[in-house]
Amino acid sequence: MGLTIFSIMIVLLLLGFPMMIPLLAGALVGFLSIFGDFSQIETMVQQMMAGIRPASLIAVPMFIFAADIMTRGQSAGRLIDMVMAFVGHLRGGLAISTAAACTMFGAVSGSTQATVVAVGTPLRPRMQKAGYGDSFILALIVNSSDIAFLIPPSIGMIIYGVVSNTSIAELFIAGIGPGLLILVLFSIYAWFYAWKNNVPTEEKASWGTRFRALRDALWPLGFPAIIIGGIYGGIFSPTEAAAACVLYAIFLEMIVFRELTFNGLFQTAKSTGLITAVVFVLVAAGAAFSWIISFAQIPQAILSGVGINEMGQIGVLFVISIAFFIGCMFVDPIVVILVMVPIFAPVVQAVGLDPVLVGTIITLQVAIGSATPPFGCDIFTAIAVFKRPYMDVIRGTPPFIVILLGVSVALIFFPQIALFLRDMAFN
Repeated sequence: MGLTIFSIMIVLLLLGFPMMIPLLAGALVGFLSIFGDFSQIETMVQQMMAGIRPASLIAVPMFIFAADIMTRGQSAGRLIDMVMAFVGHLRGGLAISTAAACTMFGAVSGSTQATVVAVGTPLRPRMQKAGYGDSFILALIVNSSDIAFLIPPSIGMIIYGVVSNTSIAELFIAGIGPGLLILVLFSIYAWFYAWKNNVPTEEKASWGTRFRALRDALWPLGFPAIIIGGIYGGIFSPTEAAAACVLYAIFLEMIVFRELTFNGLFQTAKSTGLITAVVFVLVAAGAAFSWIISFAQIPQAILSGVGINEMGQIGVLFVISIAFFIGCMFVDPIVVILVMVPIFAPVVQAVGLDPVLVGTIITLQVAIGSATPPFGCDIFTAIAVFKRPYMDVIRGTPPFIVILLGVSVALIFFPQIALFLRDMAFN
């Protein structure tokens, strides 16, 4: 039965159907194989509704809405200007600023696609003018956006926390260490690229310019203060922090900066509604599919076949990393999390792995897969935004993928990279 389900899903994907169709088709075929008819189909509908019932999922549309508002406004530009004022004069400073701006906007939006648009659109022309190769620029922007998946708020971590019943607050703080490590390594590579290709440096900003840029960025820097300070100060839950971010974004862009009109807010809300609908349909379909394959004990059969039950913690983490990395090279990250987390959950519990560590590694892997050929979703976002051919977008990605995979291995052998801050905050 498992082979039939996955064969049907692959065929539908190759025929170009949106991901929700293969998921629902696979669930329906599995349901028919188990129960013989559709007389009890309401059971599967109940599973779909249960998948979107957790209150924590309310944070997803809220963070998407806040990110959309900021992308239309001045927040991204002010963050970029602040970073440029302090590091733009260094060797590779413009590239380092791009990676740092992606990190900071990720701490505001939690969305890789929003980060590609908000940071890449203004900085790519500046980097081209400064002498950076376009393949390097595109790869830097696409892969630096991965940091947005790790730095809180992370939509991927919210989905994982709901599916695995893991504390979202703990996941958020665990992502900070790996995210900052990736930024440091990307910055080192950017310095090396600029040195090797003799890219000229920018003029050093005066302290007056730096002070003004910092002052202008204070309002946008309120977002991470609300999210991190509010959650770990016991003021907000993650869901309440998401709602507070929306209110703050509206206040900032409509009242303080006066960049967004009521009509613009309405258009932004409509766009967010469409994205949210797609996300929640995927979540519901993924919940039904996960229930069917679990009921049929397909995960147990697959994992037994690869001998994962005899592996130790490190072996299990390597298998999880490989599975999620490969999965997100072909399929949307949310779908991969929804389908595969329940498959590995029994093994994670059996070998005594910390679910927060597992969630951090999974989030990193889906972020890497999202920027990796052939079908990483961030690649196609870059193609649409920058209007460049597929090969131009992926040509410069290998060094960044190697760095990201190196961080993944480091997390497996040195879990305190992720857990140090978590342990300080919660133990």
